[in-house]
Amino acid sequence: MLVKIEDIKIKKRVRKDLGDLTALKESIRMYGLMNPITLNSNYELVAGERRLEAAKMLGWERINANILDSTVDSVRQLEMELEENNQRKEFTDEELLEGYKKLERLRNPPLIMRILRFIANCFISLAEWIRSLFKK
Repeated sequence: MLVKIEDIKIKKRVRKDLGDLTALKESIRMYGLMNPITLNSNYELVAGERRLEAAKMLGWERINANILDSTVDSVRQLEMELEENNQRKEFTDEELLEGYKKLERLRNPPLIMRILRFIANCFISLAEWIRSLFKK
């Protein structure tokens, strides 16, 4: 659900230091908000303060949010805040290296793959052109 950022209330939070938001802001600018923030039914922030602050830095007026049911009590909300920040696991060096290698292969496929892709696109264009002739 899209929510006006100005309507979101930030109460006392466990995390005091949001850290450097530059990389997160750039990620959101390039790819959008991949994970919505979480609010309670009173539009009080439960999870996603760093994402919210990055969106503000980008000048957003609205942000995608999950709204909790009004039956979720303050104990459960605090558990959710702690859980979201505690259960993250960074990539290992090996995982990160493999991911970037795969990205490089996708960005720069071998010559034979580029040729095959070109030929396939030619056939697709030809089929669409033939189909358009029969629609007239």
